[in-house]
Amino acid sequence: MTRTKVYSSALDKSIEVDRIIGLIKGASPGPTLIFMSGIHGNEPAGVFALKRVLSQLEKVKIKGNFYAVAGNLSALNQGIRFHKEDLNRVWTKERMKRLGDEEDRANQDIEEQIQINALIQKILRTEKGPFYFFDMHTTSSETPPFLTVNDSLLNRNFTAQYPLPTILGIEEYLEGPILSYMNELGYVAFGFEAGQHDEMGSIENCVSFIFLSMIYAGTLRKDQVDYYKYRDSLAKYTREKKYIFEIIYRYLIEEGEEFSMEPGFYNFQKIKVNQHLANSNGKPIKATDDGRIFMPLYQPQGLDGYFTIRQIWKPLLRLSAFIRKYRLDRMLVFLPGVKWLDKKKSGLMVNKQIARFMAKDLFHLFGYRSVSIDQNHLKMFNREASSRFSEYSGAKWLN
Repeated sequence: MTRTKVYSSALDKSIEVDRIIGLIKGASPGPTLIFMSGIHGNEPAGVFALKRVLSQLEKVKIKGNFYAVAGNLSALNQGIRFHKEDLNRVWTKERMKRLGDEEDRANQDIEEQIQINALIQKILRTEKGPFYFFDMHTTSSETPPFLTVNDSLLNRNFTAQYPLPTILGIEEYLEGPILSYMNELGYVAFGFEAGQHDEMGSIENCVSFIFLSMIYAGTLRKDQVDYYKYRDSLAKYTREKKYIFEIIYRYLIEEGEEFSMEPGFYNFQKIKVNQHLANSNGKPIKATDDGRIFMPLYQPQGLDGYFTIRQIWKPLLRLSAFIRKYRLDRMLVFLPGVKWLDKKKSGLMVNKQIARFMAKDLFHLFGYRSVSIDQNHLKMFNREASSRFSEYSGAKWLN
């Protein structure tokens, strides 16, 4: 495999990496951890953090397996987000079915996906679980570190261990992230946003996140590394450290649209309805709701202009967990305009004309996130249906 040179402007340094940046086989049985970095080529912080962690683990005995994986190698080499297609938006069921077609082979980003998928499938086939998948990113705007989490109880329980704000339900707005693909396979999988692309602190935050993740998954003990140093280094960045948010709005940039954010916005900043946030073809874009701005776009590539998020009331999260645990979602099909998607009860089909008075929050409470299929219908899927609870049954964080 060709080695790729990756440059960090924060360090003013280049390193060479393979697809597998490093692999550690533990001295005793344990979970298998897969850390993905650089799936966007202009986000090298995770790559440099993994190299640092690997060097620090040389004399430490771990349990299970530790995989450090580089994402879009060709884009990392050029320092660009992607070439033709965002590698973190192509992991849909439809794309995976035809992965490797001759048409896709001509797409450099999809060739990277083919190689990454082959590696993931090999790990799942040859290693022992439970499996944990961590996707590390940075952002174009100033931000404290935070987690992006598909809304399953496995993910909720595991990520509750971090001293970080959590964004739930991003799968409802983004099509084809790699973490959604791993969640659909039933595994614990979520994203970590470490900070701004070119900040030194983003590398440091990734290092802390990696060590904490290894401890929380049971690969390392707290006394094997400086646990409190890494925990406190993440906690100090945010005043919203244990809050959980959900996305309520996404501004999608259309093809050919000239989009620009107004300067100075940063993650979790409070915004008011009708506040001027950005511009589209020279015309102002105003906030649709009170809330907080999330992921404002300050880079040339990307289709997500910004999101609006709001805090979730914790008693609602506890109620939601109770509803899901006892499968009370089966009651939803008694509501008008709601029926099972198929005989396997893999999801719900909701007639928007009949069920238009039902708040989306109700379906979220029962564990369902929506995907539009046409003007009149929604497909809604429950993450709990595929979750591999039995594989994580012995984990301390689940009990």
